[in-house]
Amino acid sequence: MMCATRLAFPATDPMIQKMFASALIAGCAAWLLAAVLHFAFVQKYILLGETYESGTAVHFGAPPAVADDHAHEDGTLSHDHAHDEGQVSTFTRNGWTVLFTGLIYVAYAMILVAGFGLARTYGIAIGAQQGLLWGIAGFVAFQLAPALGTPPELPGTPAPDLGDRQIWWWFTVAATGAGLALLAYGHKPMLAVLALALLAAPHVIGAPMLEGYGGVAPPEVSAFFAARVLGVGLAVWALMGWVAGWVWERDGVLKPLRA
Repeated sequence: MMCATRLAFPATDPMIQKMFASALIAGCAAWLLAAVLHFAFVQKYILLGETYESGTAVHFGAPPAVADDHAHEDGTLSHDHAHDEGQVSTFTRNGWTVLFTGLIYVAYAMILVAGFGLARTYGIAIGAQQGLLWGIAGFVAFQLAPALGTPPELPGTPAPDLGDRQIWWWFTVAATGAGLALLAYGHKPMLAVLALALLAAPHVIGAPMLEGYGGVAPPEVSAFFAARVLGVGLAVWALMGWVAGWVWERDGVLKPLRA
């Protein structure tokens, strides 16, 4: 199993072993928490948004529950058949959600731990406390800063061109990550100025924008969805960073190369 706590590696560089062990254990811990928090706090808003996207519910119209009740007046046999299909569909959908959530956070953990390895070459030791801060910084770089221009989108929410948004997202992640690193580890005034410039650059340039605003779901639903996605992201990144840092420093910690 990928999430096993006892990992066997071929004889190779101890640094590579430590990076993989830290990333896989931290990624799996983040995976578990992200899945639980997603179904507890986010999933219902996605489903609610889809009812507006499909037209089952209408903004300023009948509540979704009323629309669902009318949809089940066709008869008992057809209702049971639809219910069985709905259960299979829901199970499959939830399974794919859990799978891809795990893959995403394991990948994020590998990026985070690669940063640990880079920090080591500069004489920076990483432990659980430092890992927690790195995890929060990862959240800021990968989720919070991009959300200032391209917030999490509820189903049915119009958005600019996907390609343009992806380019701006990657630019924002790179600039924010570099800016935070310079603020944390740069010790010269000019580096601090450069860090602030990097943090501001994506937002000065601006994210791709729509010419007008609209959407089928109520703005209150979109706001709750975006807030909960970001809240879940902060909790998961913080846990992932803490676990990665804790694993990184335990069991024969690799000391920094420099004093």
